[in-house]
This record gives sequence, structure tokens and C-alpha cells, in this order.
Amino acid sequence: MEVYEDAGISGAKGRDKRPAFDRLLKDATRRKFDMVAAWSVDRLGRSMPDLVGFLGELKALGVDLYLQQQALDTSTPSGRAFFQMLGIFAEFERSMIQERVKAGLARAKSEAPEVRAAKGKKAIGRPSLPEGTRKAILEARAAGKSIRETAKAAAVSTATVQKVLKEAA
Repeated sequence: MEVYEDAGISGAKGRDKRPAFDRLLKDATRRKFDMVAAWSVDRLGRSMPDLVGFLGELKALGVDLYLQQQALDTSTPSGRAFFQMLGIFAEFERSMIQERVKAGLARAKSEAPEVRAAKGKKAIGRPSLPEGTRKAILEARAAGKSIRETAKAAAVSTATVQKVLKEAA
């Protein structure tokens, strides 16, 4: 028995970003096993097309799937149907999480766009550039310094210098 684990990688990622999952499918093609056992459907993926494709690949190779948490065995017709229903719910759950995160970020931005984060908390967005730094950048460029020299003198990135110059134009 071999364990295929993509630790720290979301089930929402595709096969190309999950090396152990990719290896599992390659080993299935090599007929190294006749059954895949997983804890839950959401450990395999959270996209219905990906899950159905995965099950189709296993079925074509004669490999069954057993899911411990759902007590699901795809060697039976009812098991295959139930697997597809579980995949729909996993995809729905992923969509709901995405919507809640987007709504929370939008709410936080709209409620306090100019307020700094509390001590120890991460601010939303980028901190604004101090006016003194902005003025120093413009003066350095007016004096003929290069973008790189200006960035070094102001202790900012060259991208920040370019942004300040663009905003001032």
C-alpha cells in the first residue's frame, strides 16, 4: 500500500499543481493497484468536472474508489451516483467560501477605507506613501537623478518611483 499526499495543497488545485495526485493517476495507469481509498471526496477535488473526470479515469482503468467518511464504494452503481452528488456539494461549498471571502473583503474595505489596521493585524491594501517621501522623489528626479538612484535615496522600489512620477504627470 502506498500513500499519495499533497500536504498543504488545496483540493481545489488542478492535477498539474498536485504532484502526488498526478503520481496516483500515473500509477493507476500502470495498474499498481485496483482500488483508491481516500478519507473524503473533498480530499480528491472540489470541482465537479475534475471529480467526474477522475472517476472516469479510474473506471476506464478498472480501479475502484472507496471514501471512508462517506462509506462510499464506487464498485457499485449506487456508489458511483452518490460520488457524483458528493462532488456537487464539494463544488458548492467551495463557491460559498469564495463568495464569503469576497464579501468580507469588500465590506472591510468599504467600512474603513482610510483606517489603519489595529496593532498586530494586517491592513487591507497597501499603506500610503508619506508626503515627504513623495516630495523627495519628485525633487530627486527634477535634479536629474536616475530612477534607480532616486529609489535608493528614498528607500523605496523603482516601481514606487515610477508610480509617483506617473501620478504627478
